[in-house]
Amino acid sequence: MSIAIQAATARHKESGRHDFDFLHGRWRVHNRRLRQRLLGCTEWDSFEATQYCQPLLDGLGNTDEMRNEAGPVGVSLRLFDLQARQWVIYWVAPHDGLLQPPVRGAFAGGTGIFEGTDVHDGRPVRVRYIWSNTSGDTPQWEQAYSADEGISWENNWVMSFTRTEA
Repeated sequence: MSIAIQAATARHKESGRHDFDFLHGRWRVHNRRLRQRLLGCTEWDSFEATQYCQPLLDGLGNTDEMRNEAGPVGVSLRLFDLQARQWVIYWVAPHDGLLQPPVRGAFAGGTGIFEGTDVHDGRPVRVRYIWSNTSGDTPQWEQAYSADEGISWENNWVMSFTRTEA
């Protein structure tokens, strides 16, 4: 295989690898969470938090920890699957300290869509994360659940980020 073909193959395999570089650094995060999920609730709780995100494995992944006044909110672990050219995202909540089932996906046109399956209140749900407005210093993340295999979605958590100084 020629050097040019090897270089093109390497670039193709890494396509998407740096899509989460925008998130590296320190952030102030305004959170809005639905009080009850998949019950038709329209009441939201809001809280402020801080987050620090750092790269892992020369950009093959990253991790962050979110904290508020009460302590840790959670940890995210994002890893780039070189074969599938997709991101795999895990969440760890402080109530159990366990990796939750992952969501998988990619960015297209500046928006990242990631989906997976989980269990909520004893029933299976589809989970979707959407990252938007990632080209500036105010990205947004949304989480939604679907109890009908993705026919309809209920947003249940929205985070608005503002970059802060080191």
